[in-house]
Amino acid sequence: MPRVTNSVASRARRKKVLKLAKGYFGSKHTIYRTANEQVMRSLRYSYIDRKRLKRDMRKLWIARINAAARMNELSYSQLMYGLKLAGIQMNRKMLSEIAIHDPKAFTSICKNAKKALQK
Repeated sequence: MPRVTNSVASRARRKKVLKLAKGYFGSKHTIYRTANEQVMRSLRYSYIDRKRLKRDMRKLWIARINAAARMNELSYSQLMYGLKLAGIQMNRKMLSEIAIHDPKAFTSICKNAKKALQK
C-alpha cells in the first residue's frame, strides 16, 4: 500500500501562513517556521489590542469630558452624577464630541447637571 503524504494540504497550510506574513522583516516572511511563530504572535497582539483600543478610547473620552466640565466649574464625577439625577442618558463618546464641537450645548448640559445636584 502506498504512503500518503498529504502534500497538497500541507503546502496550502504553509502558503496561508506565508501570505499572512507578507511584509514582515527578514526571514519572518520567507521561512515557514519563523513566519508561523510571528503570525501567531501577531494574531494574539491584534486580538489583545482590539480590546485595549476600547479601553483607551474610553479613557480619552473621560479626559475630554473632565477638561470641559472643569471649564464649567464641575468635576467629571459631579457632572456624571448630576446627569444621572437629571435623567439625561448620554454616553461618554457623545458627551466628548459635544464638548469638542459644540461648547455651548455642553455648557447647557452642565447647567442641567448643576440644577439636579442642587435639588
